[in-house]
Amino acid sequence: MSFTTTIKEEITKIEISSSEKIAELSGYVRNNGLIEKEKVFMTTENKCIIERVTENIKDLYSFAPKVEIIENRNFSKNKLYQIVLEDKENKVLKDIGVVNDKRKYLDTIPTYIVGANEEIRSYLRGVFLASGSINDPKTSRYHMEILLANSKEAVFVQKLLNLFELNAKILGREKGYMIYIKEAEKISDFLKLIGATKAVLYYEDVRVYRDQKNKANRLNNMEQANVDKTVETAMNQLRDIEIIEKNDGLMLLDEKARETVKYRKKYPETSLKELAEIISLETNKPITKSGLNHRLRKIKELAESLRKINKE
Repeated sequence: MSFTTTIKEEITKIEISSSEKIAELSGYVRNNGLIEKEKVFMTTENKCIIERVTENIKDLYSFAPKVEIIENRNFSKNKLYQIVLEDKENKVLKDIGVVNDKRKYLDTIPTYIVGANEEIRSYLRGVFLASGSINDPKTSRYHMEILLANSKEAVFVQKLLNLFELNAKILGREKGYMIYIKEAEKISDFLKLIGATKAVLYYEDVRVYRDQKNKANRLNNMEQANVDKTVETAMNQLRDIEIIEKNDGLMLLDEKARETVKYRKKYPETSLKELAEIISLETNKPITKSGLNHRLRKIKELAESLRKINKE
């Protein structure tokens, strides 16, 4: 079962008031209803959604709409359920803000349907049930999207989402419009908004785990980069020493620099800080990292001079 299906099954179990049922039905039917002649068709593979919609209609209007099982052409083995609202149920479509008195589709819904925060939440829940999806947080990216066919509806839904500071954006697609949220924290806030409590807990657990894992990986990468840099620096210093020794140049260095040559060869992979500590301990002559770096600069300068001479 996908994460989206889990969310939808959870939110179809939420108990809501009559006004919230109207708002939820409005969000669902407006975005999953196909109006043909004197009928409206709504299709889904999710049986829980079918039960939710039919129960809401039955509670509000005292009749159960017809439910059919039709052929699924989406290469899925799941059954495809279809709710059919016929012309005699025109009052339902008008009440939930899908059509006007003349049975024409409304580009924007009546304000009373989303007059309060709880009704807005319910409308968004219905929209998500109709055409929303959220990636499982275990996947490589955080992503929530709602696909809508009508541009005015897309802008309206975006505005509702952003009333709750969810930073929802719209992207035009070949067939409609995609409203999307990519910030993990905002997606979690949306789940709270529509009442998916269990999904929020799962989402946050996975998100925290991923964040901690990513943090650990970043620290490991930084540590490895520092190790690589230390090794590369030490190898360059050893190459400088090799050039000096091949050209019998050690006596051109002062005593402290020759001492540094000895210890760099003895401890080829230590960092500058570690090498300074070793020299200080073994010679009983304290030297700082800065002082050791000064000696190594002299060694490098001599090595570069010898390279130039050899080239000439």
